[in-house]
Amino acid sequence: MITPLIIGAGLGLGLWALVVWAIPPRPGLGALLHRIDTAAEPLTITSQERTGWAATLGKPFVAPLVALGLPSPSLRKDLAITGRSVQTHLAEKASLGIAGLLLPTLISLALAALTMPLPWAVSLTISLIVGVVGFFLPDLGVRRDATRRRSDFRLALSAYLNLIRITLAGGAGVEGALNDAATVGRGWSFAQMRRALTIAKITRVTPWSTLRALGEELDVRELAELSASVSLAGTEGAKVRASLQAKAAALRTRDLADAEGDAQAATERMSLPVIVLFLGFLLFIGYPAIAQVVGGV
Repeated sequence: MITPLIIGAGLGLGLWALVVWAIPPRPGLGALLHRIDTAAEPLTITSQERTGWAATLGKPFVAPLVALGLPSPSLRKDLAITGRSVQTHLAEKASLGIAGLLLPTLISLALAALTMPLPWAVSLTISLIVGVVGFFLPDLGVRRDATRRRSDFRLALSAYLNLIRITLAGGAGVEGALNDAATVGRGWSFAQMRRALTIAKITRVTPWSTLRALGEELDVRELAELSASVSLAGTEGAKVRASLQAKAAALRTRDLADAEGDAQAATERMSLPVIVLFLGFLLFIGYPAIAQVVGGV
């Protein structure tokens, strides 16, 4: 009884989804008023990558996933720092989830054609597990890449702080120091800071405000702190060279501590294969003696 009920519930859910997709319901008056009153989303500073085949296939499922509140705010910041758009990520999640649902079913049909059918309950359970894993797999990749890129960004920010301090010591103004220091560096991190400063020029706003927006968008707290310190120098004439030097030293210390922790973790992971190999060698040596004792008993 359980298997027909599950299959019937899945069929009913699929038919309901098709009806909603073909004849979408009209939004209520409250939703329309909220859409009018909602302020426009802030300008995205970071550049975003092009879409792939998975994003193209899963594009029709983006709107329902957005309506469900996906992705989470923290994941949106991870997507921003990895240069991926929300629509691309949700489309890939939908594509991998559907592929995970269909792949075990296709394998089950192929085995059935070879007169080796799997039970429907087993096939359905495997399909659900693989579908859920495929749906959440892109999130794990995005969070891993975001952690690595934030570490690289903090390292580049430490060099940027030193360049700003040197430029200020040479007699340059605050805005000139920010722009000159950004043009010296290379790499993705400096490219994003140059992009933020260019947007500040085009939109005629202060450069530290766009740097603060970039820090909030990428979830890099140190960049927001930099914009706060520089804004004091730009608006109130405060001397911030010592503060910038202290922030750069703190960032370098943190990066060294993180690198040392990663190295120790890698060393511990390297010892695991040796332990497994040693246990296998002991089993290989001791198995004949244990077999002799057991056989003698």
